[in-house]
Amino acid sequence: MSELHAANPTERLQALLRLTQRLTELLEEETRLFKAKRPQDALGLQDEKTQLANVYRAEVARTKQDPTRFATAPAQLKTLLREATQAFHAALSENGHVVNALKTVTEGVVKAIADEAARQRSAPAGYGPGAAHPSTPPKGFALAVNRTA
Repeated sequence: MSELHAANPTERLQALLRLTQRLTELLEEETRLFKAKRPQDALGLQDEKTQLANVYRAEVARTKQDPTRFATAPAQLKTLLREATQAFHAALSENGHVVNALKTVTEGVVKAIADEAARQRSAPAGYGPGAAHPSTPPKGFALAVNRTA
């Protein structure tokens, strides 16, 4: 589904309003899970969030191309959509801040692990004053990080 199914501007606006509200709910739930340090629980939200975001993006693009898409819809519905869009943008902003914070923490943990592994590789072999240092400098090592979060 990449377009809202509606017979007229009022139905189209109602559908976009529901879609915007649902996207906001998903973002708020994802943000809550991230703040609770349970990002793994947010994985179940991703498929629906991605599908709805694609429809939302396409509908906004169509509306920019044709501003008359909602021309005959009631003013009250337009006001509700405007308010829902503001709430969506607020939820999106907060989610972005939380995601960036998690990214920074995760990168810090990965760097600490890499630094510790490098330190252990360059440690002298054995103990005491006669401990031998490796004759060759330690070689780099590979570390893979999945950046899906």
